[in-house]
Amino acid sequence: MRTVENICYSGDQLLDLHLPDKSDFDLFIYFHGGGLEKGDKTALATQLLAPFLTGRGIAVASCNYRMYPCAQYPDFLNDAAAAVHWLSNHINEYGTCRRMIVGGSSAGGYLSMMLCFDKRWYEACGQFPVPVVGYFHDAGQPTCHFNVLRERGVDRRRLIVDDSAPLFYIGTEASYPPMMLVVSDDDMKNRYEQTLLVLSTLRHFAYDESKIGFTLMHGKHCAYCKQVDEKGDSVLGKMVLEFIQSL
Repeated sequence: MRTVENICYSGDQLLDLHLPDKSDFDLFIYFHGGGLEKGDKTALATQLLAPFLTGRGIAVASCNYRMYPCAQYPDFLNDAAAAVHWLSNHINEYGTCRRMIVGGSSAGGYLSMMLCFDKRWYEACGQFPVPVVGYFHDAGQPTCHFNVLRERGVDRRRLIVDDSAPLFYIGTEASYPPMMLVVSDDDMKNRYEQTLLVLSTLRHFAYDESKIGFTLMHGKHCAYCKQVDEKGDSVLGKMVLEFIQSL
């Protein structure tokens, strides 16, 4: 694995690019978790995920984005879209990339869902010569994010579906790329039920269920992101790999 650190993709926002030994590859773009207020592109999840995927010929971009208290809605969404756009336009400077997959865990899952379901974020960026062909939504909040609620002075336990919520946009497009949704049975309060609502809403609009995957993990919120299996392989990485191989 070859790593190119601290690539500036927009303003002072940075990403790390982890490249496999082969010159042609798919690219997995990963947004870290942390409630939109903490976390980093070098989190343990990335440290486990990147060598696992690059060892199997898949490049990984781990992206930072603006967070609270310095950010306000929708700064982090603008950054996420800008990161994907930059990579689409520059990844082939590092090899030959045929396609990109966007994903994230927790707060990063909220970002990936917003990018997936609301096309306006990409439309504001311009052209995407390397396409996004799939999304890996890991334990993201599909309603208005709890820290966006806090920014608005609203009780963070409220379930609000407005234009800051991924659920708000399901049904506005004729189709979506294939996607995988992951959540735990003992996740954050209401996260499991909200994830089921995403799946139910997609079914309600008769989207192709063969393109919609669901994995139920056991344990606490995103605990598997920091875990390896009996072979020492990233648990999260194995799920991502299986999804990419299905595309």
